Amino acid sequence: MEIYELPKDKKIILFDGVCNLCNASVQFVIKRDTKDVFRFVAVQSDLGNKILNHIGINREHTDSMVLYEPGKAYFYKAEAALKIINEFGGLYYLLNILQIFPKFISNSVYDYIAKNRYHWYGKQESCMMPTPQLAAKFLA
Repeated sequence: MEIYELPKDKKIILFDGVCNLCNASVQFVIKRDTKDVFRFVAVQSDLGNKILNHIGINREHTDSMVLYEPGKAYFYKAEAALKIINEFGGLYYLLNILQIFPKFISNSVYDYIAKNRYHWYGKQESCMMPTPQLAAKFLA
């Protein structure tokens, strides 16, 4: 898949495909994505690298999940997490209160978790393979 082929009506979450915490986060989002807003791409994939290069993020210098809205914007670190959660509605909307913290504080917390994620949650040898029922949610 090429950048120009990305669905324009979906928000794309780029995630670390070997990180257990990241994979659990993807499963969390999938369960709550009742409006079918999101698609997923592992940063280790060719498409993940193409997207990161396209938006100007060097994968070697980020431990962050990235939310990419094709042709519109991208977000990373704590801001991406809050934008994703905001799509769920309901009581998750209350988490918007976390936006009162300056970015340097929320991103510092995010960076601390990202730096320790493998130690705390472990990692897999390879990216997860989605089940046939979820395959359409993952772009390759």
